[in-house]
Amino acid sequence: MSIALYTLGGTIAMAGTGAQGVVSRLSGADLTAAVPGLAEIPLDVRDVEAVPSAALSYRQILDLVDAAGAAVAAGATGAVVTQGTDTLEETAFLADLVWPHPAPLVLTGAMRNPTLAGPDGPANLLAAARVAAAPAARDLGVLVALNDEVHAARFVRKTHSTSTATFASPNAGPLGHVIEGEVRLLTRPSRHSPLPPVDADRLAATRVALHTVTLDDDPALLDRLAAGLDGLVVAGFGVGHVPPPFAPVLGALAERIPVVLTSRTGAGSVLRHTYGAVGSETDLARRGLIWGGLLDPYKAKVLLRMLLAGGAERAAVAETFARRG
Repeated sequence: MSIALYTLGGTIAMAGTGAQGVVSRLSGADLTAAVPGLAEIPLDVRDVEAVPSAALSYRQILDLVDAAGAAVAAGATGAVVTQGTDTLEETAFLADLVWPHPAPLVLTGAMRNPTLAGPDGPANLLAAARVAAAPAARDLGVLVALNDEVHAARFVRKTHSTSTATFASPNAGPLGHVIEGEVRLLTRPSRHSPLPPVDADRLAATRVALHTVTLDDDPALLDRLAAGLDGLVVAGFGVGHVPPPFAPVLGALAERIPVVLTSRTGAGSVLRHTYGAVGSETDLARRGLIWGGLLDPYKAKVLLRMLLAGGAERAAVAETFARRG
């Protein structure tokens, strides 16, 4: 059985150095030819339009998920996607929300391009292919494989701008490792049911924003931001706190659109009922904000947009976040 390999752009596929920096793209054939040991894994290489990961859209990722799903339905053991790492934590989570197959879909990339000493792309691609081919990786949804670690899409974060060890799962740790070519999984979290398909036009028209609260922030910015929105994610301080003047503004917004409360810290959960001051998590819950749980602001934004594009009402949104957060 083969592994379907879909190659996008990103650092892993950059080769030539020009006046504007590294820009040239390696094809899938170029990528695989440069990886010792990869020949032992049958690959069906499918080059996709090369774009920096910052330029990717929800629609492109959902189309890629459909293509990978068709490949595994036709007999592929699993699928691998190579892309830039800038948005990989979000694209992986988006794919995981809709991936229905037992076969693994594994995303990977690189932090050092091939023009640098010690590029990590070849090792990451080999690890991802081995994970996609591993029977132990089935029924785990979408995975991320970099630095010989295996992460669940719903937990993984990019935590450093340049380090090859940038991808981590602060709340859960990696699911496993690739050791001497063997995929060793240490834990198996339960999977959530996939979300139903969303209409492409409705998805494109669904507007969800993210506001990160900062010291001495101006609540008037929220009114300007919220004009024309279908939903809002707020990244609050610590366990889910905002400056007191924000509380009535967020409460008024929550009467109009779903507003999800998350933490800007990068790890840990928003609390429910520990603190009671104005602007605390308890106060904001009373005002109608939706609990984001362990979901970081970026993943919460992806989930909220998908739910709203699928026609979910506020109660359904809150129930979904309660289960997945």
